Amino acid sequence: MNLLELKEFLDFKADQYENIHFLEDDPIQFAHRFSKKEDQEIIGFLISTIAWGNRKSIISNGEKLIEIMHDSPHEFVLNYPSSNQTPHFVHRTFNTTDLDFFLRALNHIYTTKSGLENCFQKHEEIAGVKGRIKNFREAFFSTPHERRSEKHISNPLQNSACKRLNMFLRWMVRPYNKGVDLGIWKSISTSELLLPLDVHTSRNARRLGLLARKQDDWKALEELMVQLRKFDSNDPVKYDFALFGLGVYEKDLFQS
Repeated sequence: MNLLELKEFLDFKADQYENIHFLEDDPIQFAHRFSKKEDQEIIGFLISTIAWGNRKSIISNGEKLIEIMHDSPHEFVLNYPSSNQTPHFVHRTFNTTDLDFFLRALNHIYTTKSGLENCFQKHEEIAGVKGRIKNFREAFFSTPHERRSEKHISNPLQNSACKRLNMFLRWMVRPYNKGVDLGIWKSISTSELLLPLDVHTSRNARRLGLLARKQDDWKALEELMVQLRKFDSNDPVKYDFALFGLGVYEKDLFQS
């Protein structure tokens, strides 16, 4: 395919997969259970944090998180810790110690910094999402914590592709037009967003000639975004649905 044909193909696939049915087995479904902005962003952040591994396991543990927070994420965070009992939770390497820290950090953010969105402010020296994530990490880790918990918040300055944070930002920023993303954050433009680079999106990007770099890191993400912005500079991350969908729902499409 030439570039025009590739753009038309990806536009078609993005439109095909970005619809309400996408929610059925995707972690973003949990944020759609709430109407209050703070509830949506808190559960969205926690769910995106554990969004690696088997999707059924992610969904199952998402249910447990909502149960732990008594179906009221914002209220639960504002009142945490209301007792000495730390809620038991395990998802792969994310455990009770990590959840306790995340809840304390969120309490600090919502009681002193006006919420999560305010922590993703533009950085004075580092442009784009990379700088916004740096500002967020500084705010989040200002709460006392064990060093082990730091691995759950990726760092683009260490060349991580920050898949889960970029996915969370996609959820918060892209408009609700097609019933998938929430569009509740207005301080970040869709043109700034970066693709949640994972094994599906990177593999298909390489097969389509959009990505040459072999590692799934921040440099690969920047390389891919250059190409995707040629197709749509205002909303390049819509192609996440195309590249992800091709990997999950059409696994044999590029098999040799």
